[in-house]
Amino acid sequence: MEGVKVVNITKKFGNVVAVNSVSFSVEKGEFFTLLGPSGCGKTTTLRIIAGFERPDTGEVYIGGKLVNEYPPEKRKIGFVFQNYALFPHLTVFENIAFPMRIKRMSEDKIREKVKSLLELLKLEGLENRYPRQLSGGQQQRVALARALARDPEVLLLDEPLSNLDALIRMEVRRELKNLQRKTGITTVYVTHDQDEAFSLSDRIAVMDRGRIIALDTPSNLFENPKSAWLARFLRYKNIVESRVVNGEVEILGRRFRIDEFPSVPRDLKFITIRPDAIHISKQINEGIIKSSEYVVFKGKMRDKLFYGHFTEIYITIDGYEVISMIPTEESEYYKLGEDVYVYVKKRDVKFLVA
Repeated sequence: MEGVKVVNITKKFGNVVAVNSVSFSVEKGEFFTLLGPSGCGKTTTLRIIAGFERPDTGEVYIGGKLVNEYPPEKRKIGFVFQNYALFPHLTVFENIAFPMRIKRMSEDKIREKVKSLLELLKLEGLENRYPRQLSGGQQQRVALARALARDPEVLLLDEPLSNLDALIRMEVRRELKNLQRKTGITTVYVTHDQDEAFSLSDRIAVMDRGRIIALDTPSNLFENPKSAWLARFLRYKNIVESRVVNGEVEILGRRFRIDEFPSVPRDLKFITIRPDAIHISKQINEGIIKSSEYVVFKGKMRDKLFYGHFTEIYITIDGYEVISMIPTEESEYYKLGEDVYVYVKKRDVKFLVA
């Protein structure tokens, strides 16, 4: 069953097309993320689902019901803003209770519900504090509790972790995922942060210039980017120009039969290989040379960068630069200017259009 369905929504601000014919559906209980760079249309899409913006065209369904004409308070949603939007003059208890007071619930039910949300969000003992007396992570949890106090069918979150420092962000990210699992609430999440999207989501829609350019599970998106733009956005480092010529595909200056690789697009423009999929050695490995699984190159080590547990090795191959990522303890064997052999499994070569 669909928790949220968006059909061909378009939204313009003056001459700027913020959202351009966007469609997707979110299953009930799914954690769905809109991921993209600043200005791509993801927050506008979320605000249209919430009812804060009206689409110029298109339809929004929540729980199977068309809600285009419904104001936000009638849409059975909970919304967490980027800045949390807590009431500074109200205590934690009163902030969480606020949506229930608007609905004129009894005081007994309000106390019971607030108590359960304080326990769920690990806020016990903080109910009498004001927002200014809370850490960023605590404020974020209060905002979540207030959003859940309405018993929404759908939880909408607009970059809720962006104001937290790195360590707290990682901690709250895990708490948020556990919360969504416990409650089973349909969740639509907006972020520009790839790590957040990949660690939290069941599926991800990547947006650029108002359109969805890719929609898939985190693992499929990461393993098989279809375009050079998407690969760059997902922080792939080895993106090299390539082409198909007379039934052969060009990879790092060499040509291979196209039938040696699966699914090479005819409009091929680039190839990419993850740094952890590029293996290096000082000596030729005869077993690998004879294997049909690998392509093998000879290159020269130009640089290396230390990152703690791993080190990046920069190698030039026929004028192309590629990066290999290896354990730091192995990097000590490789010196600048040395020749190295580079081995890549054919399945790890990803073919990209523009």
